[in-house]
Amino acid sequence: MSEKQVALVTGAAKGIGLAIASRLLHDGFSVIINSHHPLSDELKQQLAEFSDQYVNVVGDVVDEDDAKSMIDTAVETYGQLDVLVNNAGITKDKLLSRLSLEDFKAVLDTNLVGAFNMTKFAMKVMQKARSGAIVNISSISGLHGNLGQANYSASKAGLVGLTKTAAREGALRNIRANAVAPGMIRTAMTEKMSDRRQKEFADQIPLKRFGEADEIADTVAFLIHNQYITGQVVTVDGGLTI
Repeated sequence: MSEKQVALVTGAAKGIGLAIASRLLHDGFSVIINSHHPLSDELKQQLAEFSDQYVNVVGDVVDEDDAKSMIDTAVETYGQLDVLVNNAGITKDKLLSRLSLEDFKAVLDTNLVGAFNMTKFAMKVMQKARSGAIVNISSISGLHGNLGQANYSASKAGLVGLTKTAAREGALRNIRANAVAPGMIRTAMTEKMSDRRQKEFADQIPLKRFGEADEIADTVAFLIHNQYITGQVVTVDGGLTI
């Protein structure tokens, strides 16, 4: 049994997922970093000080065998799994009347079915240990809807329902499940927006700025460490949805 706490973070090669994985590494966790492709040399260099503290596992959360294999890797490598962060997600934005069934299903598969696959196998391990924490990365789009995001909003709303059910079932074995609903967070995607477009979005936010990926990671860490919070959705949006 490892002395360290062990966490698995899906979709952790960039953006919010990478920020969460990095935060947990800094906090002393052993981390299974899931990605769709092997980590780049640049990213390995960025994580060099933690090289003996993480394992990169390439896998698709939508694939049930891959999901089980990732959980098995955590147990085989570190002897336990204490934390699961379901962060992997995609977008295929289009107005509802123009959205194809294929694109609707693709987003639900990754964002919701993928989280279900990971949670199912993780809970089996956590139930035996009678301990564990699950944090799902939802979105304010899942709480309030958003133009052009029928598939994304539906998947993130479904993730809230999954979280609450996992919390009720998990509590029987001291497993907690919570969700974080980010608003506009500064990522590679938002950086592609023009300065004018970024200002237009920021002006709609009471705090007048985009959030940072590290601020989502801080919230995830808080939910992992607080032993008396479960079944909750924490909105981190600078006041956008007040």
